[in-house]
Amino acid sequence: MILYSVCKSQFVKDKADEQKKGIYMKKLRYDLLMIAVVLAAAAVFWYMTKPGGAGAFAVVAINGEEVGRYTLSEDTSVTFGDADYNTLEIADGMAAIVDANCGDHTCIRTGRIHLAGETIVCLPHKLTVTVVGGTDSEFDAIS
Repeated sequence: MILYSVCKSQFVKDKADEQKKGIYMKKLRYDLLMIAVVLAAAAVFWYMTKPGGAGAFAVVAINGEEVGRYTLSEDTSVTFGDADYNTLEIADGMAAIVDANCGDHTCIRTGRIHLAGETIVCLPHKLTVTVVGGTDSEFDAIS
């Protein structure tokens, strides 16, 4: 009788341990699934916001007339104008005005652009830099 109760008690403990192990395995599966979902979401976000894209160009216009078209895939630096100048720098698939002698420097503070449709404007010098081609900016502050 004592042997039976010891064996039954061990059987109950083993069954309880298996149930606990099953719960832990189920939690582990859900944790791994959650990690996979987060990694997939991060990959999609990176793909949608990566700089440039195939065929992306920075189009520079002064007084509405195109004066240059530069690919975002090649690092370069170009200065436009003599007395009234702006320096366009293209690096890492992004374009930015890094130096200008205009009064407000709004063109410099605009920062780096890389998505199709983004624009840098220098009103005192009547200069615009617009990204065309490449990846469209599907999302904005509202969506």
